[in-house]
Amino acid sequence: MATSTSIGSSPIPPRAGVGLKPEHYRDILDGAPEIGWFEIHAENYMGAGGPPHAYLTAVRERYPLSLHGVGLSIGGSGPLDKDHLGRLKVLADRYQPALFSEHLAWSSHDTVYLNDLLPLPYTAETLRCVCDHIDEVQDTLQRQMLLENPSTYVAFAETSMSEVEFLREIVRRTGCGLLLDVNNVFVQGTNHGFDARAYLDSFPAEHVGEIHLGGHAEDADDDGAPLLIDDHGRAVGDPVWMLYAQVLARTGAKPTLIEWDNDVPAWRELFAEAKRADAVIAERRSNHVAA
Repeated sequence: MATSTSIGSSPIPPRAGVGLKPEHYRDILDGAPEIGWFEIHAENYMGAGGPPHAYLTAVRERYPLSLHGVGLSIGGSGPLDKDHLGRLKVLADRYQPALFSEHLAWSSHDTVYLNDLLPLPYTAETLRCVCDHIDEVQDTLQRQMLLENPSTYVAFAETSMSEVEFLREIVRRTGCGLLLDVNNVFVQGTNHGFDARAYLDSFPAEHVGEIHLGGHAEDADDDGAPLLIDDHGRAVGDPVWMLYAQVLARTGAKPTLIEWDNDVPAWRELFAEAKRADAVIAERRSNHVAA
């Protein structure tokens, strides 16, 4: 298969989308579901060809696409992996995604890659490093990056600013946008004992280009306190749906992804979650018109 394509860029509508999974390739191509868009994890398509690219090309010809990276290690203290960044550029040039996003996290140290997205202390030094990395990515890809707020399970004593302050300053310095993961806010609020609604009220909504909704697992820490795990392995919880409605009241309709990466359900169940998000968006639009 050729390593380039004539696919042109197409904007993502302010509707619900889902992650593109191999389990659903045939459901999508045979059924042509009425859905706004699809998102792929960049690292799953960094090979040159084969069946994954054949299916992705067919899907991309019919639907807008968002590209979500999980391996750049934006928050790492060392330099970015130039080879990885180069493969990312080839992929972005090939499929012309309307949106590109990465995580506020680190996942590598020297040549060791960790199968996790690890948290950062919010300090001046970390801020400088993250901004330098975002500048490099945006300069290389020649496109804006959306930075996703993390889900975390520990807090750093040396942190000198809030997460929202940290994100706002990153946007100011780099011109990047933000990907607001509502489930991550709920997970963090429970794990760290803060008010998720207040966090969302302070979030720089004017810079949000995409929203994520996902499921979480309920657990307890060693002291018996509630501990939530952002596992992307189940339907979106009711508290997260409530927070999502609060977010839309500030942002207006935005492209919204249903994240379901583990224990992937049948297509009809995932599609139903997307339709639920579309219904919340439509209700918000109706309320806005009525007001």
